[in-house]
Amino acid sequence: MSSTVRGGATSAGPAGGDIAVKIGGGMTKPVAAMGVQGVGGTGTMRAYGVAREATATPRAIEYDAFSRVTGGLTAASSADDYARLASALHDNLRLWTTLAADLAGDGNAYPAALRGQLISLARFVQRHSQAVLAQKATVAPLIEINTAVMRGLRGTGGMS
Repeated sequence: MSSTVRGGATSAGPAGGDIAVKIGGGMTKPVAAMGVQGVGGTGTMRAYGVAREATATPRAIEYDAFSRVTGGLTAASSADDYARLASALHDNLRLWTTLAADLAGDGNAYPAALRGQLISLARFVQRHSQAVLAQKATVAPLIEINTAVMRGLRGTGGMS
């Protein structure tokens, strides 16, 4: 069985164990669609993972999604493996694309100014990812942006 988090409430989700997250009060997206796999490693949650995710707040689930993707970027940036880097960039782009689509929706509860800033960051992430793939830039700015978002989700401040 899977769970979907909607505004802090939990409901049954689609088969396969995907956990969904509602970003900023907008539409609900499966976390797996944001490039984040479940505890089981294949999108299928183990029993203990479902309980954790079902009781987590939407903000905590968002943080977890950014944490997992950022960890992948960090690991890929220190490895000399282009395929691994491309995969990590793809996961990060999926997360930011999902975020931007949600932020652009009418049902998003974030203030318009914050929504605009985050959509601008999503566009930067897309352009910078292309530069990284072309080996014209490093992944460091993407890691810094994700880390700043994570700090914001934890309530410990934005970019330093």
